[in-house]
Amino acid sequence: MEDTVALTRLLNAAQAGDEVAMGKAFAEVYPKLRRISKARRRGWVGNPTLDTTALVHEAYLKLAKARDFEFKSRGHFFATASKAMRQALVTYAEKKSAAKRGGNAVQVTLDGLAENPGETWAEIVAVDRVLQQLEQISQRQARVVECLFFAGLSISDTSEALDISPATVKRDWAAARVWLYAALQGGLQD
Repeated sequence: MEDTVALTRLLNAAQAGDEVAMGKAFAEVYPKLRRISKARRRGWVGNPTLDTTALVHEAYLKLAKARDFEFKSRGHFFATASKAMRQALVTYAEKKSAAKRGGNAVQVTLDGLAENPGETWAEIVAVDRVLQQLEQISQRQARVVECLFFAGLSISDTSEALDISPATVKRDWAAARVWLYAALQGGLQD
């Protein structure tokens, strides 16, 4: 518990502009961010130029620039890191798929998504698009998808990050997968 409180203080000091705290906080969270990113990277298909290190650095740069709020806890930091990884992945995926745009709809399956996603860049963009729609319906379910799909967090890490029970994470993940699948297949109307 003390380590968690100390990390939260370091993260908040780093956000306030304390360069020493920034270095210490980065050293503390870097290994976990790298493990998360590496887990996500294993499932990617396609261009490997956005590697684990690049994704971690992109996400951390986004977090370091965010000076308009405080991290409430270590879990809150990792939930925010999940969002930053999502943004970095989607930005990269949009750039990669821009040249490949066409009139064909992207077919995406959500079966086993968290365990072995195997998504392409176009699929990442498609999932992000429907996830934005889900955010309008259920913010919590969208955060669960963000943590599990975009950041590759485990059920227990997602539970900690969002301050909800593992059972709630599982229920939200199941419900969100059904909704996202229908949206990706064109079964839902805007």
